[in-house]
Amino acid sequence: MAMPVTATHSASETTRGIVLMIAGLLTVQLVDGMAKHLSATYSPLFISSARYAMASLIVLPIAFAMYGRKIFPTEQIGANLLRTVFIIGAMTCYFLAIARIPLATAISAYFVAPIVAVILSMLILKERMTTQKAIALVLGFLGSMIILQPGGAIEPGILLALGSGVFFACYMIASRRAAQGSEVVKMLAFQCVVGSLLLVPQGIAFWQTPALSDLPLFFLIGLLSTVSHMLTIYAFRLADASTLAPLIYVELLGAAVVGYLFFGDIPGLTTIFGAALIVIGGLALLRRRRAPIQPAA
Repeated sequence: MAMPVTATHSASETTRGIVLMIAGLLTVQLVDGMAKHLSATYSPLFISSARYAMASLIVLPIAFAMYGRKIFPTEQIGANLLRTVFIIGAMTCYFLAIARIPLATAISAYFVAPIVAVILSMLILKERMTTQKAIALVLGFLGSMIILQPGGAIEPGILLALGSGVFFACYMIASRRAAQGSEVVKMLAFQCVVGSLLLVPQGIAFWQTPALSDLPLFFLIGLLSTVSHMLTIYAFRLADASTLAPLIYVELLGAAVVGYLFFGDIPGLTTIFGAALIVIGGLALLRRRRAPIQPAA
């Protein structure tokens, strides 16, 4: 069933949405880096459940302080539920992937997300494809393929990263729909509580008592995840999903930096060249056509 989004956005709103999306995507790379570090000791499935539990402890007091007992959205319940299920699927698959393969490789396979998201945004949200969006999409795809260099045997970790990308594309479409009629904090509260409940079985099944020295990392994962989701929700209120989707390629830069600083992964020339194409594609979205000046009546 088509779900047209009729809201229009000015150039300044779209630019703010792009900036917020980039900030959110770079923030989540810090979360991924900490999750990869913890995956050497803990199961990725336990880390994903702990992430949502920590985020709930941060978001719920804020939601209660702002809205009292009415902490959940009353509009777009279906879209909010879908976006929660999709982001849980994306997060779980991705944490399983980065426990097996390097961050830069995982994020490159994950870059199927913008392609799927742009297609879905046109089919479901009835958004319009523009030259800027097409250029960003093509350059981002070429850049990620140069980095990924497909052709050999595909590892299970890469398949998990691809699955994560598909889930995230669906999450973007549902977020675009939900963000038009819901308060940001209420959306986060709903996502954290419902997500935590859905992850309880795997949290119990893979329970590991965290060491005291690791508790600050688990808290930071929850805090930065909350900040990242808040930034992206605001971004979807300001810009079209098909405009924001190609910006996922920016995550590659964050993954490369985090991988180098914390895991000693040094990007090669192909990674640098592919990243340059991704940056150019992202900058293409910032170039907006000026509306023609209407003559005075």
